Amino acid sequence: MLSAVVAFALAGSIVGCTPQSTPSPAPSSSSSTFSSDAEAFAAAEATYRAYVDALNKVDLKNPETFEAVYLLTTGDANEMARAEFSSLQSQGLTVGGLTRVVSVEESTVSASGDVQLYVCADVSQVTLTDSDGRSRVSPDRPPVQPLTVRVLTARQAPLIASISGREGSPFCN
Repeated sequence: MLSAVVAFALAGSIVGCTPQSTPSPAPSSSSSTFSSDAEAFAAAEATYRAYVDALNKVDLKNPETFEAVYLLTTGDANEMARAEFSSLQSQGLTVGGLTRVVSVEESTVSASGDVQLYVCADVSQVTLTDSDGRSRVSPDRPPVQPLTVRVLTARQAPLIASISGREGSPFCN
C-alpha cells in the first residue's frame, strides 16, 4: 500500500483515497520569509507543482530519479517518500503515466508560515504494474484526487511537509 505522499501524487492510491477531516482555517498572519500571504501561497503552489513534475519523472528502476522528490519534501513527507520508493522498487513495480494538477486553491497561512493548499490532482493516467504486467491500482480509485497539501515556507526554500486526502469543499470535478 502506498503512503499518502506517494500514493496521491504518484500512483493515485493503489487501494483508494483515505480522506482526512478538513481542519479549521488558521489566522492569516504569516511570519514566513514572504512579504504577503499571496507571495507565500504562490511559493507553496510552485513547490507543489515542482513536486508533481518530479514525481512524474520517477523511474522506480533508477533511484537517482527519487532525489528531486526528496529535495522538495521534509519531515514525515520525506521519510514516507523514501520508505515508499524503496518498497515499490523492492517489489519490482513499474509506474507509468502522468499526474496532472487540475486546480490549486489557497486555504490558509499559519503564523509559523505553514501554507495549506487544496489541490485536485488528476491521476487517471497513472499506472502501477507488477512484473507480470498486472495493475496494482485499485479499480475504485477516483480519477481526480482531492488533497490537502501543507507546505512549510518559513525557510529558504518552501518544502512539502504533508499530503493527505480530504473530503468536502472545495470539490474536485
